[in-house]
Amino acid sequence: MNNWEALILGLVQGLTEFLPVSSSGHLMIGRNLLGVEVTEDLMFEVVVHAATVLSTIVVFRHQIFSILKEFFRFRYNDGMDYVLKIALSMLPVFVVGVFFKDYVTELFTSMTVVGSALLVTALLLLLSDNFDALKARFSCKKCARAACGSASAPRNGLSYGQAFVVGLSQAIAVLPGLSRSGTTISVGLLSGVPRAVVAQFSFLMVLVPILGESFLGLVGGEMASSQVGVSALIVGFCAAFISGLFACKVMIALVKRARLSWFALYCAIVGALTLIFLQ
Repeated sequence: MNNWEALILGLVQGLTEFLPVSSSGHLMIGRNLLGVEVTEDLMFEVVVHAATVLSTIVVFRHQIFSILKEFFRFRYNDGMDYVLKIALSMLPVFVVGVFFKDYVTELFTSMTVVGSALLVTALLLLLSDNFDALKARFSCKKCARAACGSASAPRNGLSYGQAFVVGLSQAIAVLPGLSRSGTTISVGLLSGVPRAVVAQFSFLMVLVPILGESFLGLVGGEMASSQVGVSALIVGFCAAFISGLFACKVMIALVKRARLSWFALYCAIVGALTLIFLQ
């Protein structure tokens, strides 16, 4: 992998990590088009994922600081509640990482899986958008009074059950082509989590798993055995970080204010083209 290929793939990773279009799927498509061997860039993929984690930390630095400050007061408050829900959401992906990592890794050689998973991503985005619209259409004053009087809103905008369901969707979204952000945000919306809440939770819940994967790759010697040059890794990291900053801020604004149907159309088109031309 040369520096130009690293730059392109880094930009692809940063832009698609936060937009609901699957970064893993687009990296595979990009590798296929550029002729980069899958075995050559496993470490590269870990590095660019670490870059997008860093961009997430930068964007949400104030929220993260506030959550951790409350958490380390060591009493049950909003910060402690949020951290516990994040921890609960990570359990499913931890199980997948420990027991099914080899099986999932094998799927990263199949463009059929990528194309099919992109179509599933499109369906999920459409369902979440339509569900939100139907809920708004059928909410009337009588329905609102009946629903509101029965239960109060959970802390931080989502319950432990919703956090676990969103975590399950993240575990399933390890499949290449199935957008992690698109899947977790869609499932969160379908389970009743407010738009602003699910966007932040979706981006923060992935920090520890990706940092953990990057650390294991570093101490496990994958960095030393990588066939990708150091300069290419640095270029890819910087490209993914800068584009990730942009995409993260854009996605937060889109989830709060806009519909996701255009991304569904994009995923459907790319998924169909992948199945037709990249087999």
